[in-house]
Amino acid sequence: MRPELVIFDCDGVLVDTEPTSNAVLAENLTRHGLSLSAEECTAMFTGWSMVNVEKEAKRLGAALPEGWIKDVYAEEFTALKKGVPAMDGIHDILNRLDAINLPFCVASNGSEDKMAITLGQTGLLPRFEGAIFSAHTLKTSKPDPALFQAALKAFKMEPARAVVIEDSVLGATGAARADIPCYGFAPPHDGKDLAGTGARIFKNMNELPGLLGL
Repeated sequence: MRPELVIFDCDGVLVDTEPTSNAVLAENLTRHGLSLSAEECTAMFTGWSMVNVEKEAKRLGAALPEGWIKDVYAEEFTALKKGVPAMDGIHDILNRLDAINLPFCVASNGSEDKMAITLGQTGLLPRFEGAIFSAHTLKTSKPDPALFQAALKAFKMEPARAVVIEDSVLGATGAARADIPCYGFAPPHDGKDLAGTGARIFKNMNELPGLLGL
């Protein structure tokens, strides 16, 4: 059944930011006493809000200063401004949704400032005008379903009539808790962790139009 609202995650779904962001995070945390590689940060923190990254990093022994989130975001934004690509096929998917007037939005644990950079430089930002839901703005974060529920409320949509596109366990868990069907984008791995949340796994963005019934 074709959904009546598509809720996209941002990082790793709309834009390919994870390699850059996790490289910056790994370097920063290593400086502050928690030696992690970019690959380890990817495995540990994909989909996390920076507030929760800070809490976990401190628990693991990082000596993070006051204002760390602002500082690490500044480092990340500098790196992201050098350029990140849109995910292959995402522009075509949005074109097809627009062609049938099927509404879509983005719900992310990232900040609106970060999305302004990443979506802005890929030409995606105008397409989500008035339809951006950020954990930083709403003071919640996945897997809390409140972020997705805010999107449903804004579009006056019942959960069963929407669908979420996610690449993280936290996001897919949040979708499940909000009772929204979820497609789990898992190009680099087997997707078993996402499937464990009840998400339907797909490996290539070219598969998504068929899954959405476009």
